[in-house]
Amino acid sequence: MDRAQKADAVAELKSVFNEVGVVVITRNLGLTVAQSTELRTKMREAGASYKVAKNRLAKLASQDTDYAGISDLLTGPTALATSIDPVAAAKIAVEFAKTNDKLEIVGGSMGSQVLDADGVKALASLPSLDELRAKLVGLIQAPATKVAQVVGAPAAQLARVFGAYAAKDAA
Repeated sequence: MDRAQKADAVAELKSVFNEVGVVVITRNLGLTVAQSTELRTKMREAGASYKVAKNRLAKLASQDTDYAGISDLLTGPTALATSIDPVAAAKIAVEFAKTNDKLEIVGGSMGSQVLDADGVKALASLPSLDELRAKLVGLIQAPATKVAQVVGAPAAQLARVFGAYAAKDAA
């Protein structure tokens, strides 16, 4: 990798650090190509990305960003999982690490808040942004449904009474 390629890689990583809501650092302990591809696919489906980056370049890129605190975690064969949603990358990385012992969660950062491995696991247990939106919409719709049921109940009762009278007269 020549100097120009390194500069491009640092610039790309810096732009990623300025856009994302969370960075999860993982340690690769011998993932096969198929396992790595599977992890990348799951990340992409969740709106996250997984990238192996040179530690030195990642340290340079993280300077002057909210993620400057992760430089101590960048040792050994590491990779970066990032997402705009603060939960997506952490959730996929933790789920994959549970089923595959060749991926280890080292730590991460959510903005300027540096997280250890337990912090990332706690973050992964939170509902995602889409799940929270769905719950909020459900809470907003619930009262409207109940109002419609209460308003419609007297009319339904009247219809049953009239139906009973009609059945009584027919008999």
